[in-house]
Amino acid sequence: MISLQWQQILTHALGFLLALWILKKYAWGPLLKLLDERRQKIADEFQRIDDEKAAAGKLRAEYEDKLKNIEAERRQKIAETVHEAGKMASDIKVHAQEEARHMIERTNEQLQRDIDSAKVQLKEDMVRITLTAAEKILHEKLTDAKERELIGKFIDGIEKA
Repeated sequence: MISLQWQQILTHALGFLLALWILKKYAWGPLLKLLDERRQKIADEFQRIDDEKAAAGKLRAEYEDKLKNIEAERRQKIAETVHEAGKMASDIKVHAQEEARHMIERTNEQLQRDIDSAKVQLKEDMVRITLTAAEKILHEKLTDAKERELIGKFIDGIEKA
């Protein structure tokens, strides 16, 4: 059997406690400190990643809002452009109708002047033809055949006029 010796057990226990204390002070302390620093570094890195995710999410939301605003502005500008184009088309139509009415009025006035001028000219031609016929009748001795001939010439002259 193994006999227990108190001195040896005590020496081993003291040696173990001394080794434990030395390891704790010089090995585990720095090792645990390194582990704590590494743990803190990892936690900080996760926090930074979470912050960046939150910032990216915020930027994405802002970007989506801007896209919605841009879309709304685009639709509004299109509506304004369509409204303006309709207004311009209406103005052009009104202006064209006004101009056409003025042209018709001027054309009617010119036509009326031409008709009046033609009437005056026709009247003058009729007077001249009548006077010419009357002159010929007065200068010549009238016979039935001569009278018919003069009347025929008079009618031909009127048809030409």
